[in-house]
Amino acid sequence: MQIEQPPTDKPYAPPEGERRGLLIINTGDGKGKSTAAFGLALRATGRGKSVRIFQFMKVPSARFGEHRMFERIGVPIEGLGDGFSWKSKDLEHSAQLARDGWARARDVILAGDTFLVVLDEITYPLIYGWLPLDEVITALRERPSHVHVVLTGRRCPDELIAMADTVTEMRMVKHAFEAGIPAQRGIED
Repeated sequence: MQIEQPPTDKPYAPPEGERRGLLIINTGDGKGKSTAAFGLALRATGRGKSVRIFQFMKVPSARFGEHRMFERIGVPIEGLGDGFSWKSKDLEHSAQLARDGWARARDVILAGDTFLVVLDEITYPLIYGWLPLDEVITALRERPSHVHVVLTGRRCPDELIAMADTVTEMRMVKHAFEAGIPAQRGIED
């Protein structure tokens, strides 16, 4: 490890642009995409802002750690799907769930009453062709100027990345699963 001197001067000039709703994308093959989005949801909630979370691949009855915590603090979190695609008994049904869920999420975004909307794992219904990309892009462009939206999931379409304000790509360096360690409640649930 190389030891560095801490900066003594501010490393940037203060931005001069307007404050407005941001489009934020967390993508890539590494862990942490949803976790980072949930961190923003907690931050906004801590500031008294309204937050809604839509999870495109989770079932409505999901009770993962994030569901339990968000329910405790009053943040609506809604599972819109029927789980992993390889567990689906009817992919057309899965696609319809994604379309129905998108209609609900789109209405919340366009209504403008919510400060932050998280579209967790939305990239999967997009890349599977279950949701029309141009419809999602149109809604994101037409959203009220104060509404922030976070999208998560692997292989985010380039068109969304091009229009986003902030894009973070999580890169997997190493993963416990590859060493044969199963997922653990409270860490990966």
